Amino acid sequence: MPFIYFHTLGCKLNFTETSTLKRIAEENGYTITSEIEKAEVIVINTCTVTQTADKKSRYSIRHLQSKNPCAKIIVTGCYAEVDSESLEKIEGISYILGNNDKAIFDEWLKKIKNEQNNNQEEIKTSSFFKAFSLGDRTRSFLKVQDGCNYFCSYCKVPYARGRSRNASIKEIVDQANEIASFGIKEIVLTGINIGDFGHTTDENFFELIKALEKNTSMERYRISSIEPNLLTNEIIDFVLSSKRFVPHFHIPLQSGCDAILKLMQRRYDTHLFLQKIEYIKSKNDFAGIGIDVIVGFPGETDAYFQETYE
Repeated sequence: MPFIYFHTLGCKLNFTETSTLKRIAEENGYTITSEIEKAEVIVINTCTVTQTADKKSRYSIRHLQSKNPCAKIIVTGCYAEVDSESLEKIEGISYILGNNDKAIFDEWLKKIKNEQNNNQEEIKTSSFFKAFSLGDRTRSFLKVQDGCNYFCSYCKVPYARGRSRNASIKEIVDQANEIASFGIKEIVLTGINIGDFGHTTDENFFELIKALEKNTSMERYRISSIEPNLLTNEIIDFVLSSKRFVPHFHIPLQSGCDAILKLMQRRYDTHLFLQKIEYIKSKNDFAGIGIDVIVGFPGETDAYFQETYE
């Protein structure tokens, strides 16, 4: 059986999708290897969230290619999605696949195996690549949502991942039970903007977590990052009273200054953010709270920075 090597950059969602790509490769007769020189196919799942991430992606491609110049190189992920032109200038890349192409990864593997070069039918933006991780950690990351409709001024993720879309609640419940069957004790619900779950299926995130609590055997669930404006009081109340959901909330602040939040085109202000924090603490003073902050945003003065600091 041919050997295939995977290299992943970026966020937990990328690692989750790579875990699923590995299973697809095995199902199609490939053997996963950790030895670059042994691989006949090398898959690089790239990131593009920052200029540094772009640079790391290009370096990884060239480095892996130098280690095994005879291997077929597949470059996928967010950098491949938004800047394929730059990748086309790098010699030795066999295939450049956008994020949606992950949904037909098996077709690309068959093409490589058969040494064919047929054009693949374009996948519509509404497609959803279902994915969860196995074997890499004691917990599993379950992808429940992809894409983003927010278009914050500093972020190109919506261009790399497309519009918000998701699998159905039933499909996700089935995946959660499949993960539980492997003896895994904790699932982390992940995505690009998970609080915006439901655009594809006319459902919502609150309905999803209720269904997971009721209809699965998983011991623990954890919610990854969720936007302040999408973290409703009913979600907070449910998580804090749940026997399965961990009382932990990761809420991106980005800036503690309303003027900067407006420049960022965020959909909340500091008053709303503080309301969410105060509500959580009023219900459970021991609940875990994590935040993200961006410093040095264009237009941020010392005074604006001090507002965030305080």
